[in-house]
Amino acid sequence: MAVAESNTYASAGVDIAAGDRAVELMKASVSAATRKEVIGSIGGFAGLFDAAMLQKYRHPILATSTDGVGTKVAIASAMQRYDSVGYDLVGMLIDDLVVVGAEPLFLTDYIACGKVFPERIAAIVGGVANACRENNVALIGGETAEHPGLLEPDEFDLAGATTGVVEADELLGSDRVEAGDILLACKSSGLHSNGFSLVRHVLLNNGGYRLDQHIDEFGKTLGEELLTPTKVYALDCLKVLAATQVHAMSHITGGGLENNLLRVIPAHLGIQIDWESWEPAPIFDFVQRAGNVSLDDMRTTLNMGVGMVLVLPASSVDVAGRVLAERQVDTWPLGIVTQAD
Repeated sequence: MAVAESNTYASAGVDIAAGDRAVELMKASVSAATRKEVIGSIGGFAGLFDAAMLQKYRHPILATSTDGVGTKVAIASAMQRYDSVGYDLVGMLIDDLVVVGAEPLFLTDYIACGKVFPERIAAIVGGVANACRENNVALIGGETAEHPGLLEPDEFDLAGATTGVVEADELLGSDRVEAGDILLACKSSGLHSNGFSLVRHVLLNNGGYRLDQHIDEFGKTLGEELLTPTKVYALDCLKVLAATQVHAMSHITGGGLENNLLRVIPAHLGIQIDWESWEPAPIFDFVQRAGNVSLDDMRTTLNMGVGMVLVLPASSVDVAGRVLAERQVDTWPLGIVTQAD
């Protein structure tokens, strides 16, 4: 009887040593993405955050959000550039918290990959950590999972979850919105992290464009334009909340401008958007022309140059605009809340 060949985890495609090396490479960047409430360091089974800080709140409400970068990671893989998608993840997560008025506190990430290349994993997590540090969010934990046979060696996916806190009587939402409120738009940095299935289909699969192809309209290669990091608005919006009255905010992600705005508008009211009040960045026109995409599909898939919208009284517009301008965020009046539904 033949003796069966000995099998190991490594022979099945999982390299524990590579995972350990990835952790060592990312330790410095993760350690820098902290807050004074964080307990312990990287390597534990769970991230720890001292909840005693909630005692300073009269009535603390915890907010949580989970999201991923989506198929934009395919662009990063193809270009072998991994340091920017962490900003996309952090933007998708914490800007969903700030729209209810919450201060983001901590974040955890999850990377699934076909094969652990330590330097690549460290670059991805480094981007997450840098974005967390810049926005005063602690990166308190994460997971890297190697899935050979399910994902190709160069494939990966990036997701995460975050938690924040807001005072109960400062919670933003549709119940505060009134007819006559102004919609104040915040300029996006580009496509952000939504609609990339359409973008890749239009430009790369059907359009015949290459990621390394220089595009005069962008002044850079197509791949560089597509990997432009998501603009993160959380700290900017918190500064506005501290300076003036805001009724609601809308993070413009999948579904486009109108659909995301209507999520924070009460059913008995409506919105009027001035679509001529701004000119979207060249990438939007480029996608539309290259794929012969209808304007309706563009507006319901991509952010069209608007990354965040503040819904606020007319008396607050000047103050909000000034605060955001000081923080290098371009804004303009986008429209108004109307009586009609």
